[in-house]
Amino acid sequence: MKAIVCNETGALENLTLQESVNPEPGKGEILLDVKAAGINFPDLLTVQGKYQFKPPLPFTPGTEVAGIVAAVGEGVTRRKVGDKVIATLQIGAFAEQCVASEHSAYEMAQSMSFEQGAGFSITYGTSYYALKQRANIQPGETLLVLGAAGGVGIATIQIAKAMGATVIAAASSEEKLDFACQAGADMRINYSTENLKERVKELTKGKGVDVVYDPVGGDYSEQAFRSIAWDGRFLVIGFASGPIPAMPLNLALLKGASLVGVFWGAWAARCPQESQQNFKELIDMVDSGTFTPLVTEVYSLNDYQAAFASISERRAKGKVILSMG
Repeated sequence: MKAIVCNETGALENLTLQESVNPEPGKGEILLDVKAAGINFPDLLTVQGKYQFKPPLPFTPGTEVAGIVAAVGEGVTRRKVGDKVIATLQIGAFAEQCVASEHSAYEMAQSMSFEQGAGFSITYGTSYYALKQRANIQPGETLLVLGAAGGVGIATIQIAKAMGATVIAAASSEEKLDFACQAGADMRINYSTENLKERVKELTKGKGVDVVYDPVGGDYSEQAFRSIAWDGRFLVIGFASGPIPAMPLNLALLKGASLVGVFWGAWAARCPQESQQNFKELIDMVDSGTFTPLVTEVYSLNDYQAAFASISERRAKGKVILSMG
């Protein structure tokens, strides 16, 4: 089978597309014929050796996949050969076949394409867990989404609107903000040209936002925290901009606010039944037409370098997908 292989961490150019040994499912695992795989920013960090998870070399990156069950390992009861599923992995998705735990594989929505499914599990799983379990967001509350035009940003906008929230999208260009508003955002802030804190105060008539969703980190995190309302919740999703911000914790005291970590993968492993219930609810939203997963860029496996560049160069809007054809 063909697979993207990282033989040495560092530059993305070190990746190679090569023939690899077909994997075999172990106990509790399923073998997937991969139809599409989603690219996420942590995939790039893993290849560069900058992520907290550092797999042994060589490895095939990729954590988010959609495909058809080709075989099942010993003891598998939840899935059968021929099932169309979406799944999350630690590594291995960027290949024509991969193995996944049966407990990390979910039945695809009937209305989903494989490309939509491949971009669903991590982005929508993270966003729903963040808003539902971590923020306990309520109808009528206001949510500020940083990096709003990225994959998790768009998923968060769609889910938050379905939960009855008012959404302020923040991004670095008018083009990206147009995209976020098309996904459902009610208001917008261009933090390249506007003061984030002051603009939030204007849009909320001085109250501030109830919840901040921050997958970006860097310079805008503190501004966003300063814009939060009394009893607000600041969701720490990730650090796509690179620098990890040093937050002045007196802000949490003065605003009665909570700084809340969101590690969806660890939670899903610790609470598999709750995670399965979340996915059932998300799939129901898709099948009922509440929202449609957005896929903006699809590349063939042979064009993986262009797909990675779209994310690393900050050009991507929405979800970037590798299709196995």
